[in-house]
Amino acid sequence: MKNKKIIAIILALAVVIPLIYIYFQGGATSLNRKPVVEINYPRTGAVVSKIVTISGTATDPDGDDNLLRVELMINNKWDIAEGSDLWSYEWKVFDIDEGFYTVKVRCWDGTDYSDIKEIDIEVDNPEIVETDAHRWAIFVAASNFPEDNESKLGNGALNLAEEISAHLIENLGYSTSNIIILFDDGWIRKDNGYGKPIMILDQRRHAYDITYGGATKETLISTIDYVVEESNKFDDSEIFMWISSHGCGDNEKKIFGGKILERSALFLWDEILTDKDLSNLLSGLKSKKTCIIVDACYSGGFADKTVLNFREFFLFRSHLTKPGRVVMTGSSKFRVGYASTTEGPLFSQLWFYGFVSGKADGFRPGILKTGRPTLFKFFKDGKVSVEEAFYYARYVLRISKNLEEYSGMEPQINDQYPRRGIFGSMKGLFLGE
Repeated sequence: MKNKKIIAIILALAVVIPLIYIYFQGGATSLNRKPVVEINYPRTGAVVSKIVTISGTATDPDGDDNLLRVELMINNKWDIAEGSDLWSYEWKVFDIDEGFYTVKVRCWDGTDYSDIKEIDIEVDNPEIVETDAHRWAIFVAASNFPEDNESKLGNGALNLAEEISAHLIENLGYSTSNIIILFDDGWIRKDNGYGKPIMILDQRRHAYDITYGGATKETLISTIDYVVEESNKFDDSEIFMWISSHGCGDNEKKIFGGKILERSALFLWDEILTDKDLSNLLSGLKSKKTCIIVDACYSGGFADKTVLNFREFFLFRSHLTKPGRVVMTGSSKFRVGYASTTEGPLFSQLWFYGFVSGKADGFRPGILKTGRPTLFKFFKDGKVSVEEAFYYARYVLRISKNLEEYSGMEPQINDQYPRRGIFGSMKGLFLGE
């Protein structure tokens, strides 16, 4: 009898143990709780154009932080979004057919997919500008990508870009649909750029309905291609382009910054942009009224200048400068620039102040383009050209005691408006005319 009980127990264990093993191994999937994904922006029914950043959150109810990716589908193709618990996807709709689209999102934790969330949005890229003026403005700033906070530039460049944009809209006839601001990776961060991402740029409260996106190379290329194509349709097109970022150079090499045998270049969010790169992107631009400002350390090469108004060595010329263009930089090729983390780069601040206040009216090039006030009243006409604002900024940097530590920046200019040559640039470029 005793032996029978032992045999019965052994048989029971032989049956139960495999079942337990199968349950915990083969049936493990049933114990995993599906992750959850949400779409925070845009809301369903939204109308979007040019660039839209779709964003949201994803969570793992199991609390084991196993979220591997967030996937997004538009037009029957799943793409991977950036980030996981806080994610975003930048959709460029410059050349997308207008109409209604369904955006589907899901996330995966390595075992299960979440339920699919979706929104319906409308793509509407207007072909007719809001005013009769054929004017476009592009602002680009990559400020907060370094890991160490000491190298971050804060949100000052974004603040200044929006301030300049407001002036273009309110006073110079620029349409809100023709102004594009590309900043960082498209997110605004806590603590003036020093903290974690909190929302995409489109979600913020801002005065004008202009287009925002990330300062990535792919987005910049798409933006420039769009503006070139649209502006080339008109003989009277006007282009204003402003770029601010960290410049590429060696601060330890005080004399030349390591740039004698290198091109001027700056950092976008994900890649480096050289002066030649920008020249190639704008090679097809036909506009004969273009102002380009590059405000970064060691940026003089963008204007084909080195220092003291000397031309760049012919092997390193960008050829960004062309008839009909005024190209200016916030520093020489061999010098660093400076920026406020709340108000933006110093040269651009001075340039913009001289431009909007009228204080730059009548300013002339002076020796080596260092800038000086006019000696004759007839040079003052009650309005300010982009060149006059440049000479004002250089003059203030040179003579202001409060800015003595920044006087070595040596901003550079290459003025070929309206034509190339010594006397071709006697006429100033007035924005909005």
